[in-house]
Amino acid sequence: MIKRLMAALAALTLLTGPALAQSRNCAPRETVVQRLAEGYGETRRSMGLGANNAVIEVFASETSGSWTITVTGTNGMTCLVASGQAFETMTDTPPAAGEDT
Repeated sequence: MIKRLMAALAALTLLTGPALAQSRNCAPRETVVQRLAEGYGETRRSMGLGANNAVIEVFASETSGSWTITVTGTNGMTCLVASGQAFETMTDTPPAAGEDT
């Protein structure tokens, strides 16, 4: 009986671990935007509408090159989807050979 209980607790721990980790990556949109601005110097660079009317946004910092992609649901909660370094703004068409960008 104790072995079954321990196995059930272990399984529950494994299943709830990712859910708890994911919940830490979401907060009200105002909070997320403020933290990205104050903590990383990131501002919104682009946005679009995703599935189920979710708003997808890209935040980035010209100074540090850090970037973050967020998804905001219709409930106002914003979740961090991805982040990284070396953000660059691209032009629609590459410049001609020999031209500066």
